Amino acid sequence: MAKLTREDLFSLEEYAEARPVFRQQVMEHKKDRRLAIGEHASLYFEDALTMKYQVQEMLRIERIYEKAGIQEELEVYNPLIPDGNNWKATFMMEYSDIDQRKQMLAKLIGVEQRLYVQVEGFERVNPIANEDLDRETEDKTSSVHFVRFELSPEMCAAVKQGAAIKAGIDHDAYREEVVAPENVRQSLAADLD
Repeated sequence: MAKLTREDLFSLEEYAEARPVFRQQVMEHKKDRRLAIGEHASLYFEDALTMKYQVQEMLRIERIYEKAGIQEELEVYNPLIPDGNNWKATFMMEYSDIDQRKQMLAKLIGVEQRLYVQVEGFERVNPIANEDLDRETEDKTSSVHFVRFELSPEMCAAVKQGAAIKAGIDHDAYREEVVAPENVRQSLAADLD
């Protein structure tokens, strides 16, 4: 999947006009990019469109219009776009109750390493997690992790040919597994070469 360049972006003025329609388009697109793993965990798979939206929003919020500042934002977010042989996602442990969240994040240390995807007919793939920075302490894990699942050429081909995709967590404090619905499976297949 191609990385974003300045030419792919709206100017601040163009974005102000396009934002309502573009935002709606991205929100619809994201419905096919979210995979809930039980009640309290989700993978939000990123791609060029979700990252374009993120960059545009950051430029808007920070009022960045200079070439160097735009390039900095692209350098931050381009690594989250899949490379054709992997999936990249924001992994979130979601507890709305603050006390429950604190309690569970203390129990879920290492959860990002116990996360996996599995293409039908193949072994599980655990992610490479938090390449940007460590997101846990000895007392608790973060509720947000950035993960990358590297797939073999055979796995990519199988997904393109319709193989099912499972995702799960195999942690002492949280065990869940789901099969990706067809809309999510198709969206993820489109990320692969």
